[in-house]
Amino acid sequence: MKLTKKSHACVRLEKDGRTLVIDPGAFSERDAAVGADAILVTHEHPDHFDAGRLHAALEADPAAELWTLRSVAEQVSAAFPGRVHTVGEGDAFTAAGFDVQVHGQLHAVIHPDIPRITNVGYLVDGSVFHPGDALTLPGRPVDTLMVPVMAPWNKVSEVIDYLREVAPRRAVDIHDALLTDLARPVYDRMLGPDGPGVGTEHSRLAPGESIEL
Repeated sequence: MKLTKKSHACVRLEKDGRTLVIDPGAFSERDAAVGADAILVTHEHPDHFDAGRLHAALEADPAAELWTLRSVAEQVSAAFPGRVHTVGEGDAFTAAGFDVQVHGQLHAVIHPDIPRITNVGYLVDGSVFHPGDALTLPGRPVDTLMVPVMAPWNKVSEVIDYLREVAPRRAVDIHDALLTDLARPVYDRMLGPDGPGVGTEHSRLAPGESIEL
């Protein structure tokens, strides 16, 4: 499987000539989802869900399909009947040849005064876990964790503890568009061998950079 990091929380996974894209939001490239056979969206916040980017991908390929939670599906399904699938925690399905399991229910707490929305994470091929905007536990060992390093709802101590608890073989940063170039080395150090320790290999990919899993 090939993993390509797109801007912010978006990633592309490629296997056997097919492509799965997760969270092509407004902070990601305008064509982030174009060419995808299947698209997954974790929740409705605009940095993860952008209707224009989804429409572009689904219109470019009449066979492309979308899997997401109800709050997003309701905004897209009328334009693409039969191609938008609503999922929730505990569901399992196959999308573009990838086996996907759904974990989680709620977005992380931003502030007690702000109502929590729904959020799901996706475990792909039992190997790659994208939690969306929550520190959801996948409930099983994973090889690669897409770790949301910086958001209005988290702090680095929580990210460290999350990595320790999930204990993946590899952690790859997502949710990083709000980090300045000055801040990135700080997070690299905190999550790397010179920090308090997360017990896993930590890496950061530039948008467009890929790794083989």
